[in-house]
Amino acid sequence: MEDASKGWEALAEEFATARSTIGSQVVRQWTQGLRPHSEVVDIGCGSGLPISQILVNAGFNVFGIDASPTLLSMFRHRFPAAPAACETVQTTTFFGQQFDGAIAIGLLFLLSEDDQRTMIDKVGQALRPGGRFLFSAPRVQCAWRDLQTGQPSLSLGEAEYQLQLRRAGMLLKNIYVDEGGNHYFDAVVDASNAIPTSSRLP
Repeated sequence: MEDASKGWEALAEEFATARSTIGSQVVRQWTQGLRPHSEVVDIGCGSGLPISQILVNAGFNVFGIDASPTLLSMFRHRFPAAPAACETVQTTTFFGQQFDGAIAIGLLFLLSEDDQRTMIDKVGQALRPGGRFLFSAPRVQCAWRDLQTGQPSLSLGEAEYQLQLRRAGMLLKNIYVDEGGNHYFDAVVDASNAIPTSSRLP
């Protein structure tokens, strides 16, 4: 039987234990662009640490999606009031609703090229006007093997991500770099500023 989590279910306990807080400052900065009590979906939420916890601490209503039953069980235990769905990006229905924000850290580049485009399009449809989407991926086009699962990883590169975001009704607002050198794309639905800028957090 095919593992829908692409290797993450077998490594769930190890991943949850080893998950670092790198990038937390970027996520905290991103939350400042959302209204209080916003509904935010964490795609590939894992155990909920540290990303969902940051969102909850910011006062948002968090929804979690993950393909690993074990990781999602940890998420549900940590946030019993948060809606959670054990689904893949390819099959998720996004709870049949729209959101003010969507976040996908360490996920998009694990998908195939076609599935990345599909996910960006689905997120665009799942966001309300003015909604924001934050995802991590290398800024340059490249391919590699994930160190933990051995699964192929692929970044489409900044130019292609901008194109796909525009096709999904979103515009790139900013690109952040965390303390580990990882890049984060911050896009907005119906944004008036179509020119992306870059910033490096201290």
